[in-house]
Amino acid sequence: MSEERKTIEVVAAVIRREDGCVLATRCPQHKHNGGWEFPGGKIEPGESARTAVEREIAEELGLRIQAGALLHTVEWDYPAFHLRMHCYECCIQGGELRLREHTDSRWLSAATLRSVEWLPADVELLPYVFRA
Repeated sequence: MSEERKTIEVVAAVIRREDGCVLATRCPQHKHNGGWEFPGGKIEPGESARTAVEREIAEELGLRIQAGALLHTVEWDYPAFHLRMHCYECCIQGGELRLREHTDSRWLSAATLRSVEWLPADVELLPYVFRA
């Protein structure tokens, strides 16, 4: 028998600098064992995914971003829930990077993208981040 899991809808930002590098953020140890992720968060009721990603990045990182193209939607089964993560290409419009919820951040190139221990759902996004 398959058990119906709750689906959680979230957004993630693939924030790209002018040099092409993308921002990875590290979760605190008590959240996802300190794994690395593309920053983002939950979509609030009545909120569009684009609005959610822009709001979440402002709240978590102090950056104003513009959400561009939808890169991919990741569907991932965690033990307690099903995750649907809408991942957007984003560029910085202003602000200053301040880690409010994360413990570290790195700008990664295509060559260094796999140098951090990504969370499982974020691993699914990696092939879409740097396309040849």
